[in-house]
Amino acid sequence: MVNVSLHDVTLTYPGASRPSIDAIDLEIQHGEFLVLVGPSGCGKSTTLRALAGLEFPDSGRIAFGDRDVSGVDGSQRDVAMVFQSYALYPHMTVAGNIEFSLQNAKVPVAERKRLVAEAAELLELDELLDRKPRELSGGQRQRVAMGRAIVRRPSVFLMDEPLSNLDAKLRVQTRGQIAALQRKLDVTTVYVTHDQTEAMTMGDRVVVMNQGRIEQVGTPRELYDEPETLFVASFIGSPQMNLVEGSWSDAEGARVGDLRLPFHAAACHSAVTLTYGIRPEDLELVAQPGSDAALVRVTVELVEELGSDTFVYGTGHGVRWTARLPKGSQPAIGDELAFAVQASSVIAFDRSTGHRIR
Repeated sequence: MVNVSLHDVTLTYPGASRPSIDAIDLEIQHGEFLVLVGPSGCGKSTTLRALAGLEFPDSGRIAFGDRDVSGVDGSQRDVAMVFQSYALYPHMTVAGNIEFSLQNAKVPVAERKRLVAEAAELLELDELLDRKPRELSGGQRQRVAMGRAIVRRPSVFLMDEPLSNLDAKLRVQTRGQIAALQRKLDVTTVYVTHDQTEAMTMGDRVVVMNQGRIEQVGTPRELYDEPETLFVASFIGSPQMNLVEGSWSDAEGARVGDLRLPFHAAACHSAVTLTYGIRPEDLELVAQPGSDAALVRVTVELVEELGSDTFVYGTGHGVRWTARLPKGSQPAIGDELAFAVQASSVIAFDRSTGHRIR
């Protein structure tokens, strides 16, 4: 196991107008499961390719432990990569695919057989070793691709959206298997995905990327409860956090249209424009609202029934809102609902910089 670090790493592809990754600083602890997440084109796969030695940075330093690998070929970095496509050899059996890298490394036959058997048992592929890839399901093929990486006993695992070709049910099952396997092997792992659910359920820490830069690094809970930028607030969470434009003044405090929010921050200056963030579950339904002016009043335009949860979408105070209702609630389109907001639930962002105001 090794620590992996990137220091001020920048990489620009030929002909590109901006860097694909721009001044990336990141420390990955040995044995950690780190997830890179963000929209398409944010630089997460390029970061992974730079770690793998498939791309070399224009500037900055990549280190595995005390070893600078910035200009070292991927074959010399002791990494194993699992790709989005399974990339299995169709003419080989499962055992042959797993064993292939060991053959290239001229590992003795007896040792190869032992390592293949161990990997197959770990991945529950024991009964499939004689099959060809065409005889396997998508989930089984992905496990074979992982077996090919595991059998090498690398210092670092790199995974580039390995579940994107699986259906929704199989993705849930397989991501649990990958997370459990990583804990069992205790290998430093960097995992790339565009799916925030994968990121939040699998990673020890999550790196949110946007336009080649890191927006925030933290545990899944930290990213959800304490987003540092508007981008993180909008990207993490489903449904998305309510982000409503408003104002702050010393005289009237936080306002959204005719609504006064229970928020105060010493860093605010009078007459500034802000974006306020409130999670849907932090809008607390009030059964008998009366005429309380401090409540968020929303006219329901859409009801989303998800079995365990009910979400309503609507308009109030000149902006759109999303709220999660208590179990058993049965709102109708056109209803006016009232919600209370606690001061601790409101986050404010500077609209000009996109950063959170403390």
